[in-house]
Amino acid sequence: MELEKFYYDNKTVKNFTVATIFWGVVAFLVGITIALQLVFPELNGGIPWLTYGRIRAIHTSAAIFAFAGNAIFAGVYYSLQRLLKTRMASDFLSKVHFWGWQLVIVSAAVTLALGYSTSKEYAEHEWPIDILIALVWVIFGVNMIWTILKRRERHLYVAIWFYIATFITVAVLHIFNNLELPVSVWKSYSVYAGVQDALVQWWYGHNAVAFFLTTPFLGIMYYFIPKAVNRPVYSYRLSIIHFWALIFLYIWAGPHHLLYSALPDWAQSLGIVFSIMLIAPSWGGMINGLLTLRGAWDRVRDSAVLKFFVVAITAYGMATFEGPLLSLKSMNSIAHFTDWIPAHVHVGTLGWNGFMIFGMIYYMLPKMYKTSLFSENLANAHFWIGTMGILFWALPMYISGFTQSLMWKEFNPDGTLAYGFLETVVQLKYFFMLRAFGGVLYLTGMILLIINVVKTVSTGKLIANEEAEAAPLTKDYKEHKGEHWHRWIERKPVQMTIVATVAILIGGVIEIVPTIAIKSNIPEIKSVKPYTALELEGRDLYIREGCNACHSQLIRPFRSEVMRYDRKDQMYSLPGEFVYDRQFLWGSKRTGPDLAREGGKQNNAWHYNHMLNPDAISQGSIMPRYPWMFSLDGNDATLDVSLTRAKLEAMQTLGVPYSDAYVENWEAEVNAQASMIAADLNKSEDINVGSKEEIVALIAYLQRLGTDVKKSSEVAKK
Repeated sequence: MELEKFYYDNKTVKNFTVATIFWGVVAFLVGITIALQLVFPELNGGIPWLTYGRIRAIHTSAAIFAFAGNAIFAGVYYSLQRLLKTRMASDFLSKVHFWGWQLVIVSAAVTLALGYSTSKEYAEHEWPIDILIALVWVIFGVNMIWTILKRRERHLYVAIWFYIATFITVAVLHIFNNLELPVSVWKSYSVYAGVQDALVQWWYGHNAVAFFLTTPFLGIMYYFIPKAVNRPVYSYRLSIIHFWALIFLYIWAGPHHLLYSALPDWAQSLGIVFSIMLIAPSWGGMINGLLTLRGAWDRVRDSAVLKFFVVAITAYGMATFEGPLLSLKSMNSIAHFTDWIPAHVHVGTLGWNGFMIFGMIYYMLPKMYKTSLFSENLANAHFWIGTMGILFWALPMYISGFTQSLMWKEFNPDGTLAYGFLETVVQLKYFFMLRAFGGVLYLTGMILLIINVVKTVSTGKLIANEEAEAAPLTKDYKEHKGEHWHRWIERKPVQMTIVATVAILIGGVIEIVPTIAIKSNIPEIKSVKPYTALELEGRDLYIREGCNACHSQLIRPFRSEVMRYDRKDQMYSLPGEFVYDRQFLWGSKRTGPDLAREGGKQNNAWHYNHMLNPDAISQGSIMPRYPWMFSLDGNDATLDVSLTRAKLEAMQTLGVPYSDAYVENWEAEVNAQASMIAADLNKSEDINVGSKEEIVALIAYLQRLGTDVKKSSEVAKK
């Protein structure tokens, strides 16, 4: 059969690789900044868009979507063409995909800095950006599937299985988690509330890690490691088990982020069971990757590429072993809400994703530029410095997390708590410093990579269109006797996509639909009422400033927590008290104390002074100041109420029982409540505040937290 000549598109791969490096530096710099702000909160310089609450979301968005995202596309575009023996189906779609994704990144960074946020972890972007992400993702998927359909290779290699699963699952997760009702261009409310919103969010959040930070990188692993060692994948059968078991089981595990929460026990139990089962396919993949190096371990000593790959796979194994362990209730009770969780996450992101990316870059670029790597020694230096960076980042956080948990749960002989919350914060500052140092080391390694890459590409020339030859795909295929069943589905990309879609939908449907449809999962508490218009505005200010990045609003049924956060009534959080929370604000880490029962604990003046200068009220506090919420020193902090009516009407549409009369008279209601709070504040000699300042609305919200549920005698008896 006559061979056909065609050309691989290396220009798009190069563009995504350059973007990966650039955004990686940005993500690491922002990460170091927020790490230092936990020790020196004044580093924000009193600038709103530099505060921890806002730029933490920028850091996670940059690390996931910008750094890892661009790397995924670079790896997919490079490997897919060579595995299918064809050029990407459309150069135009490739170009639109690249520039569209950079637009997503930039728009996300700008809007999050300005405080336009949904507050949902890894999904903070407001609805216009959500739509843009969906459109760009579809363009990527169309280009990929179109390329698969015009391939010259009959069977789909294992890496492509993971690419297909990534595309369909991320699309499903993104769409359903980001169903929102727009109020304006940059404001929306989730269609889900409270417990339901929490379940959908962590169904998304956990599986964003699974299907954006895991499955595409497994595909990259299955392509690049065999190429780097010039050996086939260790076990084809193991790769089959790894793929199908992983995509089926992963989707169920989201509830393990919500153990001991107000989520129904049956959903929590499902999350635990499937999380434990995940160890098997995850470690199967790790073993398959490491054993692919059989007979080539001597090369690891000299090859920086292989060093990065080996440590990356090892970090994947560590993270996927630790994750199921943390889903056990006994372990979760210790680790959740502590620094243990970010330590776990960063072993995955820095070790698994980061090192896989670095190894891929060092492998790809010399080949695309038809040259050799400028300096193997420099790449090895990058490896060792980066490894030390991971250790200095993760180990202090593990110790910090364990220390936090022990201090939170310690009691005196008389039954009182041994430590105030602030004491635990002060104790951890040195660990935060070490974490920042680890980040600096990791960034230093990245700088070495940049030097190496620049020197490498300067000695060669990009082969933008790399020539290749292959025979066309014939239509007449005869199945071999005794052929494995999986060989059939590998020849049928459409059928494979459908089966994979069904596999990932089962878990989500079984967990989410009953939680939404069956009312008994969220028992009604009659005393719980909607927020007032002013409190709703205050809640939106709370979200704008990213307060949920440090403060949780969820009391777990532990003696230590009900004693610390609700000493009077000793009540833990109940499903029915969150029915009007859109979005939910349970949080994922306690850098500051829980606020679920904050209402009435302190007077209005305390909250005013605490927001103005936290350290003066709570000596040793690492909370930043928020002077822009006060009309002081010529600053205009007038509360923007231009959308208040629209917000109330949106809530009505979503089922929140605001009366038409209340919506009609919202302004009078806001003015009346604000005037009462301002009058109370002005009783203090050192406070002079107007009723229309932002701080008044925020105080209104904080003073409302947890007060409704305490009004119910029925609940109090429980």
